[in-house]
This record gives sequence, C-alpha cells and structure tokens, in this order.
Amino acid sequence: MKRLTTISVLIIQVILYTLLANKLAAQANCILQPPMLRVDFGGNGTPVDPNLSEPENYERIFGECPQDGHYSIVSSTSDCFRGHWVTLNQDHTSGDMTGNMMVVNAAYQPGVFFVTELIGLKPNTIYQLGVWLLNICKPEYECTSIRPNLRFIIENTDGIEVAKFSTGYLTPTGEPDWLQYSARFTTPAKGGNLVLKVSNKADGGCGNDFAMDDITVSECLMPKPVRKETSKSQQVLKPVPPVVKNVSKPKPPAVTPLKKVIPVITKTLLRDSVAPAKPGAKERAVISLPRPLLYRANPIVKQIETVNSEVVIDLYDNGEIDGDTVSIYHNNLLVVSKAGLSATPVTIRFNVDAMHPHHELVMVANNLGSIPPNTSLMIVTVRDKRYEVFISSSEQKNAKVVIDLKSP
Repeated sequence: MKRLTTISVLIIQVILYTLLANKLAAQANCILQPPMLRVDFGGNGTPVDPNLSEPENYERIFGECPQDGHYSIVSSTSDCFRGHWVTLNQDHTSGDMTGNMMVVNAAYQPGVFFVTELIGLKPNTIYQLGVWLLNICKPEYECTSIRPNLRFIIENTDGIEVAKFSTGYLTPTGEPDWLQYSARFTTPAKGGNLVLKVSNKADGGCGNDFAMDDITVSECLMPKPVRKETSKSQQVLKPVPPVVKNVSKPKPPAVTPLKKVIPVITKTLLRDSVAPAKPGAKERAVISLPRPLLYRANPIVKQIETVNSEVVIDLYDNGEIDGDTVSIYHNNLLVVSKAGLSATPVTIRFNVDAMHPHHELVMVANNLGSIPPNTSLMIVTVRDKRYEVFISSSEQKNAKVVIDLKSP
C-alpha cells in the first residue's frame, strides 16, 4: 500500500510539472501589448512621487544628491559626492531632458523603498512588469563591493503574494547605461487592484546606490490558434492518403513591443529571476539567483583586492571532522556540490584580471554535521599572500568571500 502511495505521488508530481511547463511555454509565446500602466515620475519641472506611504527606512528630499536612507525625484544629477556618482544629464528616456527619475541612496538596513498601486488589471491575465535601472556608483573609487539587489513583490490588497522576482546584483559601469529588467506574472482569478512593493535586499554602504525609471505593466496576449482547412476528398472513406490543402498561418497582429526583453521564469517555479535587456544590445544569458542564495542571508566575511593573478581557494573542515558538507557558488554558479569537508582540501582556482574583475564565493551549508554549526577554514592564496578565513554557516545563513581586481 505504501508503494502505491509513493507511485501515486510521483505521478501527481509529473502531471503538475507538465502542466507548469506547458503554462510557461505558453507565456513565452504570448504577444506583448503597449503598456497600459506607466510610472515615469513626472516631468516639466513637476516631479511625481507615486509612493503610497513613506517607507520605514527612507525619506524623500528635494535635491539632486540624497544622503544615505533618502531618495529624490529629479531630472538630472551633477557631481554628487565629489564625483563618486555617475552624472545623469537626463532620465532613462532618450531626448527627454525634462523627464524625472527616482534616485536612491541606499539605507543601511535592507527594506522597502517604493510602494505603488497597479490598477485596472484584468483577472486571470498574463502581464509583463518592466523597469529601467542603473547603478549610479563609479567602480574606480576605493569602495566596498556592496551592490544593489532589488526585489519586486506583487500582492493583492489583502497582502497575499501574487508574484515576486529579483534583479540580482546591479553592476556599476561608470556610465549612464540603463538596463531594462522584466518578468511576467498572472493576475488572480478574482481580479482587483494589486500593490507593487520594491525593496533593496543588500546592506547599505558605498556602492549600493541606484536610479529607477519607467515602470511599466503590459498585457501579454496569447496568439489565436490556426485552424487548417482540408479538401472534401478527405471525407470519403477510401484507402488513399488524405489530401490536405497547404494553408499558411496568418501573421500575428502588428504590435510594437515596449523593448526587447528576455522571457523569464516567475514565482511558479519558486525561484526569482528578472532578465535585463540593454537597449540596442543583443540578448544575453542571465544567471538566476540560486534558491540557497535567495532564501538565506549572505553576509560578507572577507573582502580581498589583488592585481592580475591566479587565485587558489582551499577549503578544510575547521576543528573536529564531523561530517560537514558544503556547496560553493562562484558568481551565482554552482562549482562545488555537497562536498564533504575534511583534512584534505576542496580546491577551486580562477583568474582575477581585467576580463574577470569581480568574484563572489558563497559557501552554503548542506548539513550541520554532528557538531553544529557548519564550520570551515578557507585558505585564499593570491600570488605571495595567504589569507585564512574562518567561516561558520547554517541553514539560515551562508558565508560570502569577495575578491576584486585592484584599481590601478
């Protein structure tokens, strides 16, 4: 009886996975309509703040260069913090010199900085949320490697979550290079207005400031199925092959998508991902934030700067060998899976150079061994320098080591 129950569960899981895969495939083929909602923060000297209420850790100011824990709605910035920020001569919209954007100087505590209402959405309908973002910090200044990491949560008016997705880390380029991030979601069957909440998941500090503009919501229409016509000869019961007329599929309705976007996976797969598309650039692969990194804290335990060199990472069990196992992610990619820690090192090698200037190593505890928590000794060898990093991780907290190319 237990065997039958297990098989039944597996069958149900396969059916649900198939239905989910079909649903996601259908969403990828939908036709994006012009935006029905747009938040552009106003223009012509009249800034618009769509925040429904003042966020807990943020306060609005009316200047170009907000301090930590503040935001402003402006059409441009100039020489903020002695040139540590990129100067923005206009908002995201090219040629619109009077349009406004939201400039945020991250608070030291992660939290929500923007809340607005999404009205007029139809029930049980696929929509695409789009937003343009820019890390406004210049990478060449001596600074910690904190990066903005934004989470978008859509809820109904009762506070029940409909969808959520994250941007991953916004990398500074030193130029006003806006990127569009987008993701699709399905409205509840009951309909009604929804609430969009945007939070910064990263801790505050140098490097964690950004600009946001042109939040849009566009309906995604499913193409109508094409019915093929057949000749009357097919209706005669004769042992001859059926004759089918060649019928070409009609072209879909002519629409102009908002911007080139990359289809992404939404909350239905229980992982966050929002795919950026740079205007005029080719589509590029984006690494979704892995689940163990998304749902645990990722404090930085060590930061290292080095010139061009090979980096060797050796990971040992720290103290008594008690069965600790870990996985290691390098820039959000799994490079070591469930390795047992012992007196023999788990070794990783990579190069730090101009093509690969930023490296984030996150150690994830797969178990806590017989003596919690999961502890390890990481030895980082860079040229003639050797760093010892003592790491403790748990089922709620990972440990991150950041290695950057030193500025000339």
